[in-house]
Amino acid sequence: MRTYGCQMNVHDSERLSGLLEDAGYQRAAEDATPDVVVFNTCAVRENADNRLYGNLGHLRPVKDSHPGMQIAVGGCLAQKDRGEIVRRAPWVDVVFGTHNIGSLPVLLERARVRREAQVEIAESLETFPSTLPTRRESVYAAWVSISVGCNNTCTFCIVPALRGKEKDRRPGDILAEVRAVVAEGAIEVTLLGQNVNAYGSEFGDRQAFSKLLRACGEVEGLERVRFTSPHPRDFTDDVIAAMAETPNVMPQLHMPLQSGSDRVLRAMRRSYRSDRFLRIVEKVREAMPEAAISTDIIVGFPGETEEDFAETLKVVEQARFAHAYTFQYSKRPGTPAASMDDQVPAEVVKERYQRLLELQERVSEEENAKQVGREVEVLVAEGEGRKDDVHRRMSGRARDNRLVHFAVDEGLAVRPGDMVTVEVTYAAPHHLVADSGVRAVRRTRAGDAWEARNAPAEHSSGVLLGMPKLGAPDPLPAATGGCCDA
Repeated sequence: MRTYGCQMNVHDSERLSGLLEDAGYQRAAEDATPDVVVFNTCAVRENADNRLYGNLGHLRPVKDSHPGMQIAVGGCLAQKDRGEIVRRAPWVDVVFGTHNIGSLPVLLERARVRREAQVEIAESLETFPSTLPTRRESVYAAWVSISVGCNNTCTFCIVPALRGKEKDRRPGDILAEVRAVVAEGAIEVTLLGQNVNAYGSEFGDRQAFSKLLRACGEVEGLERVRFTSPHPRDFTDDVIAAMAETPNVMPQLHMPLQSGSDRVLRAMRRSYRSDRFLRIVEKVREAMPEAAISTDIIVGFPGETEEDFAETLKVVEQARFAHAYTFQYSKRPGTPAASMDDQVPAEVVKERYQRLLELQERVSEEENAKQVGREVEVLVAEGEGRKDDVHRRMSGRARDNRLVHFAVDEGLAVRPGDMVTVEVTYAAPHHLVADSGVRAVRRTRAGDAWEARNAPAEHSSGVLLGMPKLGAPDPLPAATGGCCDA
């Protein structure tokens, strides 16, 4: 399983993995050639196309040397390109879209029997993904979808065309899934939606999201609740109150800005202005002074002038984001922005992007430096620190979602899913370091669940999900602004 894109795609891959296991498939060993390879794709960034077709090209000789091997391509790029994928890569066996991920096992079997590619793209959602079997990658932290699709019409974003109109789950179904994952060992849940604070619009309750946050606070054993992503247009005071007054809702907010220029926001059809965005930031910090706020920003949207870009830099300086995902705009076929006049030259976009990156790096480092000397509680994670083995550290997330690398004394038993208390000794733009030793360890049900899953006698059949990074954003030469607002 190979996944690209946002958290929604990551969670869809957990469903696809569950479907395949339910159909009798098992995860291939690391050193084995798999019988089935599934690509769950993203269409938001231009380089996603090149990445997919490059990987498919590399797989062709592998498939030629392994008769019976099957390749399936799903997700947003499959929804967009449809039969084009089989035309460009005729060795692909199955193409399926965002609305019919539940069809994958049947399509694989049909392709095997008929000995020809099966392309099936549904135009609307067939089954809400959360009703499908799931093989969750993490036992201590879980994604839970509250809605799929988006009703916004942002001119740079192709996601509504690929994911469809917003469909909301009933609150009871969401809470039932939350309780189920907690019963399985999870102590952290992230609520997912393209626009989470529009939740409830389908059944006519404008305060449904704040009610949902408060209801999550009543779930016994659930220690951390996060959500992504909200839209500034729909961000209401009742949500801020629910965040501040519900102890297990974390002091963290990821809210896409996209541009600090009101003129550009209007061209983007973002339906809010910079002062509205900054007022929300101010209210969140008044209610939760310790909150860490992050964002998405697009540089070089069509028609963006130097004055517009200066407004973006001004908002970044004022908002004091803990971190920002910054993207260089590029045309995406099917979006209104692709045909707009005054496309900004690539060299100008690149130069502005670098200036924005340098500013945000400085702001992030300054904000993180305020954490030095503080004790923080960290939910220990698996595989977050790429250099942990070299530095004899483990890693995890603080309550505000900052990444913390911490030193572990020899002989101290700490498991992913456990909670540790550490003192921050050093701050970098994208992480904190705590090298003074672990002050306290709290063994949790989540740590027990992780230990049980990874016991030597058991064979994990998890799926490689390509989890999105939450630290330094990679410089992208050509990219649009995230999965809508996710």
